[in-house]
Amino acid sequence: MSAFSSSPRPLRFRALSLALATGVLSGCTMIPKYKRPAPPLATSWPAYQNTGNPKLQQAAYDIGWNDFFTDPRLKALIAIAIRENRDLRVAAANIAEAQGQYDVQHAGLFPTISASGGPMYQAPSDAAGLSFAPGLGSESSEKSGMSLARDPFRYYQGGIGFSSYEIDLFGRIRSLTRESAEKALSEQANLRGMLISIVSQVATAYVTWLGDKETLAVADNTLTTQQETLNLTREKYNHGEANLLTVRQAETQVQQSAALRADSRRKVAQDENLIALLIGAPIPANLPPPQPLGQQTILADLPAGVPSDLLTRRPDIVGAEHDLLAAQADIGAARAAFFPRLTLTANDGISSLQFHQLFTSAATTWGLNPQLQIPLWTWGMNSGNLKASKARRDGKIASYEKTVQSAFREVADALAAREAYLDEKKQVDDLVTSSADAFRLAKMRYDAGTDSYLTTLDSQRSYLQAQQVQIMVAVSNYQNLITIYRALGGGWKEHTLPPKSPVPVARQPVSQTG
Repeated sequence: MSAFSSSPRPLRFRALSLALATGVLSGCTMIPKYKRPAPPLATSWPAYQNTGNPKLQQAAYDIGWNDFFTDPRLKALIAIAIRENRDLRVAAANIAEAQGQYDVQHAGLFPTISASGGPMYQAPSDAAGLSFAPGLGSESSEKSGMSLARDPFRYYQGGIGFSSYEIDLFGRIRSLTRESAEKALSEQANLRGMLISIVSQVATAYVTWLGDKETLAVADNTLTTQQETLNLTREKYNHGEANLLTVRQAETQVQQSAALRADSRRKVAQDENLIALLIGAPIPANLPPPQPLGQQTILADLPAGVPSDLLTRRPDIVGAEHDLLAAQADIGAARAAFFPRLTLTANDGISSLQFHQLFTSAATTWGLNPQLQIPLWTWGMNSGNLKASKARRDGKIASYEKTVQSAFREVADALAAREAYLDEKKQVDDLVTSSADAFRLAKMRYDAGTDSYLTTLDSQRSYLQAQQVQIMVAVSNYQNLITIYRALGGGWKEHTLPPKSPVPVARQPVSQTG
């Protein structure tokens, strides 16, 4: 029977409760105080920072993609992509895995309590000479004078307790828990960044598809017009009113337009294949009809704000900072390894050599076994781990700063192109108007017989090229707007997280002191 079995029950409960409370309430850590690295950013954008509509006060960060895009077909495609895209599924699975790792690590702050019980029977050999339980032999054996060595040893026990529970005196386990939490938050930011990327990719591919569709329509119309002109020229040639050179020039123009139509058909088909890949499913046949190019969003511009806004709006920057905070927490765990570890093993239960006495007050037992482990000679292992942790932290600082710089450049480049595209669009629109009028006048002169067909041919070619440039500039203009929307951190506020939030932020707050 246990040596503690005669102790009073209140003393036993006080000892176990004190052991458990000591472990749970120990809360200090050795994580270095975090101060956000000074962002390598200018206070304002280097150029074109005022291209946003001054009447629009809502930032891109606060505009969900469902509000930013108004084309019903595009919105339907984006919704399918969010539901079916495989990259988003991978990101969601990574969040679930990080949540599980956090739960596992966080559980280390508390003792693993289990219950056990059962009998034990053991009989010594004749050669043992002594019974394992002297005095417990059967009465018949004692009266007959037979050896007690043949009587079996019987023991019954049951109880509840925990084993080798580490009291986190110096915050080693709490540091590792914080590291797991920051990694899970980083995965959550990665999902948000992935969502922004998928939405922008689908929108960009959709605008490209619209542009190629318009180019195909222009090619079809031009080919129809040129085929009619060729037929008319051949009639004139047959009646001696036109020469063979004019016929060949008209045929050349028809062939060029036919090649442009074939190329546009190829691009439209490839655009649809890309959209199907991005949404992760075949394009449904019952989607709403597309709106004309240029009506995909009601917003013509977005306010850029100030560069420092990117630190909290861009998911890639937020994720990089969580990686940095995880590295900070790892340093705390490495520092705590230099200090002693206190572990506890405790139990409360019953034990008896007789089963009928197992559930009596005399059978109660308890135990408390604290152990202190002090590192003396680790041969450089702890110092090496600390050195490696600090090096990883320094690398995360550099990665964070590079992420900030890359984000700053991306927004600056997009804003720099914004004003240029707006000016170019105005110039190209005027070019199309002038080219169309020139082609009309040249055709009138040719029909009247006052000019050669070569002038009409050149005017029509210029008009076709101007229409192609107009479509290309319109596509680039709206793709640039999508890029600004994404670069400023917009579009992740809708449908970004799986049903279960990955990390209870209230339990593991992100400390920021800078």
